[in-house]
This record gives sequence, structure tokens and C-alpha cells, in this order.
Amino acid sequence: MKLERAKLKQLMKDKLHKAGLIDSHAEVISEILTWSDERGYHSHGAVRVEYYAERIAKGGITTNPEFKFEKTGPASGVFYGDNGCGYVAAKLSMEEAIKMAKETGVAVVGVRNISHSGSIGYYAEMAAKEDLVAITLCQSDPMVVPYGGSESYYGTNPIAFGVPTADERKVIFDMATTVQAWGKILDARSKNKPIPDTWAVDEEGDPTTDPRNVANLLPIAGAKGYGLMMMVDVLSGIMLGVPFGKHVSSMYADLSKGRDLGQLHIVIDPSRFTDIESFKKNMSASLDELSQMKPSKGNDKVYYPGERALLRKAKYDNGGVEIVDDIYNYLISEDIHFNRYDHKNKFAE
Repeated sequence: MKLERAKLKQLMKDKLHKAGLIDSHAEVISEILTWSDERGYHSHGAVRVEYYAERIAKGGITTNPEFKFEKTGPASGVFYGDNGCGYVAAKLSMEEAIKMAKETGVAVVGVRNISHSGSIGYYAEMAAKEDLVAITLCQSDPMVVPYGGSESYYGTNPIAFGVPTADERKVIFDMATTVQAWGKILDARSKNKPIPDTWAVDEEGDPTTDPRNVANLLPIAGAKGYGLMMMVDVLSGIMLGVPFGKHVSSMYADLSKGRDLGQLHIVIDPSRFTDIESFKKNMSASLDELSQMKPSKGNDKVYYPGERALLRKAKYDNGGVEIVDDIYNYLISEDIHFNRYDHKNKFAE
């Protein structure tokens, strides 16, 4: 099913509003979900609406939160989310970070006690659009074994990076710190196909190629990915005084409770270190040089981070955003949710 952008966004907004989210917050979350879907990040698009609707309806997201931003220094601050919509809290806190970075040259803003905030590349792009460089990172619930371990401790703990250039291009790098996402394992299950033994482990902590035996995911590059996961957890968890490591709340265990997640934005004004126009010009030159490199066998070119997403967006702009039929049928239905996510395990099973 292909839908025009505006239609898809409106359907998602209506469903979230019907679940109980105030209109302005439903507007923000539906915009960012659409941003994800039109770039091909379908794991963070419309597929999430039913889960959010169920959590909203059951009281696990504060529908009209008391947000508060407190400056804690010339270039630092904390945004208190009151377990409200993570998308809105992340967006508003990034706006504060952008304002602060323009004033002081750098900003570090922590976000406390929020719900899931979706594709964090969106928030990095916000800063890049303002000629700023941004890093944003956040916690997620435990489903990854630390290097050398057999039990989960950290989540996929994503990191995003945004940079402006001298033209319309923006470098937007958004990655989980796991080798592969859970969605890829689900896809392998549905197709009865094996997975590489570098993706996940079974209950004993041993590598598995059977997607049905997956108990936990593996960090990227072994010990290096494990270190990155810890870094994210320290900066967006322990440093912000919210639950950390294995104590981070499950996405599905109890949808009536807030998740108390943390996120951190670091925003830098390049003009405090070099001439801004030269910086952007050199960024553009760098992307041009990469694209002109001889590609390796099996590849057509070297893409900069975020380029493929924009190519998918251009395709969808011309033909509509691709949505699974079942998701479309849910969005146009009168049902708020089908009680499918509450009290499930970390993989929504």
C-alpha cells in the first residue's frame, strides 16, 4: 500500500490523538514517524503506532506532561520529560540545545524520564539544518550481551551524528550499537532462513544461526561495540540519574508505567573553531571526493551517511510512501489497539 505523505501522517496523528495524546504532541510524533517511513526506516515508522497507542491508552505515556528545562551552567541543561512523549521531549530539548550552542558555542543537554523517542537521526538533522554539528544518543531496554557475557545487560543504545554542508546535503549518521536489528531476525524467521552467527546468541550465550533460537543480540565489533554501548549508557543513563544498564525498563513488560528513559544532545557551533563557510565547503568537498572514488566489487558508488535514505525519500516523493497493508488497515480502523504488546518479552513475543 502506497500513501501520500500528508495522508499517512494524518492517519497516524488521528490514531494517536484518539488514543489520548494531546493534538500538538500527536502532530510531532506523526511527523517524525513519517520522516522515518519516507526514508525507508520502516522499523521506526507507522509500524510503531499501535504500540504507542496501546501504551498511551493504558497510561504508560503522560498525555499532557509538565515539561521543564533547567539550565545547569552556561552551556549545559536538563530537560525534564515527566514520562511524556519521547519524540516531543527530544525535539524540544534539541531546540534548547541549538539555542544554547548558538549563544555559547557548545551545548550539552540531558533529557530525563521520557518514553521512546524513535529515529534519533531526526534530532541530529535539526541541528545540521542550523549549521551546527550534533551528536545525540539514548538508552534502550536490555537485549544485548556484553562482550564475553551470556546474558543481556545493555540495549541497542543508538548514536546519531549530524553535519551541515555548503549545499542541500546533510550528513546524518544514525546507528544502533548492535550488529543487526531485531527486525532483521524476525524477517529471517518468517522466511525460514538462517542468520549469520555474528548477529545473535542463544540462551547459553553461544552464537546461533537459527533465528528461532535467538535469546540476545550481539554488539558491533565485539569489545568495541560493547564499549560504545557502555558509553551511551553512562552519558544518557547514569549521568542523568535515570535507570541504567539492566535496570532500564522494558519496552513491553508493563504498558501502564512510564519508562523513565534518558537521552543526551551534544551540539557544537563549528564557527567557534574555524570559518563556517570554509567548514561547510570542505564538508561538501569531502562528500564529492567520496562519491568519486572507485567503488569496490559489488557496489555502484561510495555513499555518504544518510544518502541512501534521501534516495528512498525521492522515490517515495514520486510514488507515495510504502506501508504494509495490515498497518494501513489498522490506521483506518476504529480500533485504538488490539492489546498485542502488554506484558510481552523484550522482543514483543
